[in-house]
Amino acid sequence: MKIRSLLLLLVIAALWLPLTAQEETPALPDLDGRVITVAVENAYPPFNMLGEDGQGMGWDYDTVNEICRRLNCTPEFVETAWEGMILAVSQGQFDMAGDGITITEERREQVDFSIPYVTLSQVLLTRIEEDRFSSTDELVANADLIVGTQTGTTNYLAATELLGGEERLLGFETFGLAVQALIAGDIDAVVIDNIAAQGYLGENADAIQITGEPFQSGEQLGFIFPKGSELTAAFDAALLAMQADGMLDFLNQKWFPQPLPDLGGQAITVAVENAYPPFNMLGDDGQGMGWDYDAVNEICARLNCVPEFIETAWEGMILSVGQGQFDMAGDGITITEERREQVAFSVPYVTLSQVLVTRVGEDRFASIEELVANSELTVATQTGTTNYLAAAQQLGGEERILGFETFGLAVQSLIAGDVDAVVIDNIAALGYLSENAETIQITGEPFNAGEQLGFIFPLDSELTRAVNLALADMARDGTLEMLNARWFEPPTE
Repeated sequence: MKIRSLLLLLVIAALWLPLTAQEETPALPDLDGRVITVAVENAYPPFNMLGEDGQGMGWDYDTVNEICRRLNCTPEFVETAWEGMILAVSQGQFDMAGDGITITEERREQVDFSIPYVTLSQVLLTRIEEDRFSSTDELVANADLIVGTQTGTTNYLAATELLGGEERLLGFETFGLAVQALIAGDIDAVVIDNIAAQGYLGENADAIQITGEPFQSGEQLGFIFPKGSELTAAFDAALLAMQADGMLDFLNQKWFPQPLPDLGGQAITVAVENAYPPFNMLGDDGQGMGWDYDAVNEICARLNCVPEFIETAWEGMILSVGQGQFDMAGDGITITEERREQVAFSVPYVTLSQVLVTRVGEDRFASIEELVANSELTVATQTGTTNYLAAAQQLGGEERILGFETFGLAVQSLIAGDVDAVVIDNIAALGYLSENAETIQITGEPFNAGEQLGFIFPLDSELTRAVNLALADMARDGTLEMLNARWFEPPTE
């Protein structure tokens, strides 16, 4: 059924061989908002489980949500027992299933598989004080020892093969029950894939451990679909795209953590404007501060590098990074396909919308629609940005737009009464509001939602993957959420 590896470096090296064999990623279809039913156990961490709030979480949730974001579909996760899950999908009761399902030829007779998304091994989970055996060979040699695993899985088959039969094997409905039986002393080991093992270790670190070396390496996992489903090719295309842009690396590091790369104290030049709060700005002491500073400092603390922040004008920043004049740039840069031709992007670290910033007391318009309808009103924004493009799109042209070198100048023009509104992303708007709370406000509802921001690097830079892995590590332990809350959320009263 499911699998994962303790030799994490080896796993990552082998992880995407089935995907990178493809030379091109096929075009992504548009599923037109279709609802996709997804069977999951909610009992197989880290693929799927229930959080403290009772909501589903895990690799399956994050990955399918990201795939549906790209394909324009809506996932509906349905809690389903493992026993019968494959049959239910084959009969069309669900559009697909996650749950870390091992690809086998026997199962291919019932369902279609996606391309593999991970390759893994089997391991032994034992109690933390176990001293009767330290390897699979010693376990097998002691006829008094009993092994547990989940029924109907490839783990059960692996345990049967390891023990030479089923006499010393106890089957459980879920791996969670098998692990609890282990902790209670009812069995002596659990055969489980290395990735799921890490999930249970995270929940029971004081009670269980992995003993010995992984065995039966090389099993591959995939999503399953009814035979002939058009979703199979669509999900394959999305998985390939996620591999190409680093999102799969990010999700695997978040849920299947491995040691991060060590950059050996390398100096990293980082281009920033120092004029785009809350991403970057100068404090009262003249020193740089903001989300970019905190995030890159944290990334380098994890990767063993030394950031050197260099104040750089926005105009030309992307070109300069593309030419290798800087190792990377922050500055809240929107990810676009056009820009991908010049630079490599990290995975997104935030998703945002556009808003209108106006003077406090503005009563001539209360929405973007009312502003557009009044041809006497003018809008300011920063040149060379997606904000400028969003303003032009809303206004049907550039006639009523004044472009400025920085957003700071656009905001000052608004305060001075030279323009009537500023089009800016919602996060940067909060930065300027915090500095000018008595004079400016956000008017109306956000628009152009769904833009994603990322760091940029020269094309083919090895730093891109390292930063992605560090961002995933920060997402896993809550650091990324903490930084985003610190800099991207309005202050509470």
